Amino acid sequence: MSAGKNWAGNYEFQAKSIAVPHTVADVQAVVHAAECVKARGTRHSFNDIADSPATILSTENLNQIRSIDSEAKTVTIDGGVTYGQLCSILPDQGLALPNLASLPHISVAGAVATGTHGSGEKNGNLGTSVIGIELVTGDGSLVTLQRGESDFEGAVASIGALGIVTGLTLQLEDSFNIRQDIYLNLPVESLFDHFDAIQDAAYSVSLFTDWQGDAINQVWLKSRDLDSARLDVFFGATKATRKMHPIAEVAPENCTDQLGVPGLWSERLAHFKLEFTPSHGEELQSEYIFPRAQVVPALHALRQIQDEIAELLLISEIRTIAGDNLWLSPNYQQDSVAVHFTWQPRQAEVMALLPKIESALSPFSARPHWGKLFVSDPSSLYPRWNDFVALAKRMDPAGKFQNRFTSRLAGL
Repeated sequence: MSAGKNWAGNYEFQAKSIAVPHTVADVQAVVHAAECVKARGTRHSFNDIADSPATILSTENLNQIRSIDSEAKTVTIDGGVTYGQLCSILPDQGLALPNLASLPHISVAGAVATGTHGSGEKNGNLGTSVIGIELVTGDGSLVTLQRGESDFEGAVASIGALGIVTGLTLQLEDSFNIRQDIYLNLPVESLFDHFDAIQDAAYSVSLFTDWQGDAINQVWLKSRDLDSARLDVFFGATKATRKMHPIAEVAPENCTDQLGVPGLWSERLAHFKLEFTPSHGEELQSEYIFPRAQVVPALHALRQIQDEIAELLLISEIRTIAGDNLWLSPNYQQDSVAVHFTWQPRQAEVMALLPKIESALSPFSARPHWGKLFVSDPSSLYPRWNDFVALAKRMDPAGKFQNRFTSRLAGL
């Protein structure tokens, strides 16, 4: 039986069998019996991080909201729950997540394990909301870790190398509303001259560019200040008068509502609505994260190869993320800028271009997103990498959670 493909269709899973457990006890039994096993959630990774030479464990039936504590403002969930599920439940409880990624379709556990993020200079990546983890380790044991314990910061962004995450507890906040305003054609020189002011202009800021010409195509401002007047001109960009898709020629129906109309966080923080095909559909993705202090020279370096980038590109997004202390977070101990590339589905050509991008960004110690396409081994860019390797060997001494992806990383 085929193990199927990922969401984008660019990767076919090679596992020999698929397990679809319904309970944590089922997960423990699968892991105990398996030679090798990896968890697979919503299949939104673009590489082989979630594949296994033996068994894939699908988390699709581990999809329950276990509990919501309104007083403590926490939610505890199964390992297969998606952000879309939380968006449909938490607002009714008067609660919110502080941020979301572009897509609500992805699983919480998968997003956390790969260091996935939203945007906002004061917002950490999605893993920074985690305060408790439950996982099944290599011998089938059930382990729980809480924020503040010695191994916790190594276990959040785990790239699937420590075990199968069966439960997470997330810190929430009071529900809030967001308005979303879009500006067009921001001059690149304005971005370089006023980057900090632009990022400080809203709770979450996304810059979309096709790396052609001397302007950023779109600026998306997601603001918690609902009453602030938005000027018609923003650092040289003009206010959009109609709803936009990040790719200008694509119809915007699947995008969250814009034009300054307020709505719940669950209906604005993501770029795309849950009920529609996310993003563009057939596409590839890469992303590189580097220190915010290096943003101007790093973007200048990419502009040196922008013609080659533009030839394969659908759209690129630039975002900021606050630093954290999660060992394998791309934002570990650095406020960061992330440059995301959504590529045309031309994998051979994209893979040939990535070494040039990584070379251009190497002076800035750019860390790739773990779940997207990249070619170099980034392990040397993580100060706690050796500590993570030691933790992985302690939790998985038999190497049950190793695969081709981890074999390319030093020491795992």
